[in-house]
Amino acid sequence: MRRHFVRLNQRLESHLPEQRLFLRSDKTTRFVRLRPATQAVALTGVSLFFAWAVIATSILLMDVIGSGSLRDQALRDQANYEQRLNLLAAERDARAQETEAAHARFAEAMERISEMQMQLLASEERRLELETGIDTIHGTIRRVTRERDEARARLAEVTRTLEVETGSTRTAADRSRDNEEMLDYMLTAMARVNRNTHDLGMDAEQARNQARHLAMENELLKDRNHVIFSQLEEALEQVIGPMERVFRSAGVSSDQIRRLVRQGANSQTASLRPIAISTSGTITPGSDIARANAILERMADVDAYRRGIDRLPVARPVNARTVRQTSGFGMRRHPLTGRSTMHNGLDWAGSRGTPILASADGVVKQAGRQGGYGNLVVITHDFGIETYYAHLNSIDVRVGQRVSRGQRIGGMGTTGASTGVHLHYEVRVNGRPVNPITYVRAGDNVF
Repeated sequence: MRRHFVRLNQRLESHLPEQRLFLRSDKTTRFVRLRPATQAVALTGVSLFFAWAVIATSILLMDVIGSGSLRDQALRDQANYEQRLNLLAAERDARAQETEAAHARFAEAMERISEMQMQLLASEERRLELETGIDTIHGTIRRVTRERDEARARLAEVTRTLEVETGSTRTAADRSRDNEEMLDYMLTAMARVNRNTHDLGMDAEQARNQARHLAMENELLKDRNHVIFSQLEEALEQVIGPMERVFRSAGVSSDQIRRLVRQGANSQTASLRPIAISTSGTITPGSDIARANAILERMADVDAYRRGIDRLPVARPVNARTVRQTSGFGMRRHPLTGRSTMHNGLDWAGSRGTPILASADGVVKQAGRQGGYGNLVVITHDFGIETYYAHLNSIDVRVGQRVSRGQRIGGMGTTGASTGVHLHYEVRVNGRPVNPITYVRAGDNVF
């Protein structure tokens, strides 16, 4: 070993000649011999230290520059997100105003329909009275005509009797006077019958004209009703369409919504009950009543949809002003294992203790520690829907407790498999995870 060390020194002698380091004290002077190999080792160490310092400084500078870029990008994303939230809020307000305007138009139209229905019933009653009057007039005309014919027959019979009668105790003057009186009576009766017949004819003609006028008014009412019903049906479709799209996007059947909501309703709103007109059998309910009942049925659907949306988890579980979304629903690289895995919910990051709110009315199914979820709260809602709130710092509810939308159920934390303070939020339908952003956007668009 020593022999190899000597050879190494000899080879390095030409490049690194031996040096001596003198150390002087008050009484003596000593020196330290720096051989070529020692010098080479020292130079190598100094070079490595200098290279390490350069590399570390470069890495530190790159980290500082990269942190600045990420901070700027986060600020830009936050500004874009806030702008998008403002746009969604404006659109939500516009939809709410359109819905209120449609309800106001519907209420006004229903009042107009009620007035027109009353006018139509009054017209039908007047028409029936006129028909009854016309029948009475016709009967009177037939009776007067029959009496006139009978009077003429009696007059002819009396005239024949007088002509063939002889040997009567009455004088010719008496018979002549009786005949004149009979003729005057018959002429007066015939004149009165003619006047009555003329008056009855005029009354009948007037009644027929009024009946034609009422028929025309009835047709005009039917045309106006058709226009009003068409506008109401179009307005209802504009209101119901967005609601049905919300249920389709949330994976809930609109038929199921109507069935469950109506089963749970104690009573039906009086204004939405079907129209039923009690008649004496002479007036048959027309198609207008059927269309009005169909519109009322659709309005009942609107009421059922509104109640159904109130029972869906469409509210945000955290205040959007104090948190930011960090992860979405879908495949992603796991922050702890680095593997590509399925992320079954949404993540919002914020400060420790940020209030966590129930997204809909429901019953607490679980409230405690569970594996990688950490402190977990599970709430059961209607229509087979469950919501999960994970990594909580604190839990403010207990199992079996009924909670309301917006009620605080805990505080944001970082328990379980977590790399920072955040909320992991899941929505499951019949046990299957679905994208929670569908419900969040539905709530932003409707409310």
